[in-house]
Amino acid sequence: MGIINFQGKRTNAEKKETEPILVSDYMTTTIISFKESEPIENVIQTLIENKISGGPVVNENNELIGIISEGDCMKQISESRYYNLPMDKNNTVGKAMIKEVETIDGNMNVFDAVNKFLESKRRRFPIVENGKLVGQISQKDILKAAMKLKGNTWK
Repeated sequence: MGIINFQGKRTNAEKKETEPILVSDYMTTTIISFKESEPIENVIQTLIENKISGGPVVNENNELIGIISEGDCMKQISESRYYNLPMDKNNTVGKAMIKEVETIDGNMNVFDAVNKFLESKRRRFPIVENGKLVGQISQKDILKAAMKLKGNTWK
């Protein structure tokens, strides 16, 4: 006598489509930003106090106009030493910032963002919607996302 199955006809299990993991799910929305007219010394102090390596530069309408990093600040220090002068109070963010800024779309998949980080060798990307700065994603944010996804399917 064989084994009788009383469960009835089996149907194929529906495959669940996994939702894409978006940059907007892991981006930082509390951003330390700078103004174009700020002195470099203020930026240096802010970077040190907040233990960050740079930040976006915005205008009065919160539109992204540049980005400034520790490296940009160090160039200003190096130039003042070259001329054997103290750092000029007129050294502003506007003179030191990078104006050509790459951004990431908040609707981009986190795994696509990883590729963008690897290709560009940047540490952070601003996220802009309708011309306004809405967030920022860093390499550390991506690593946090990866740790949360550990064990899930990676799509």
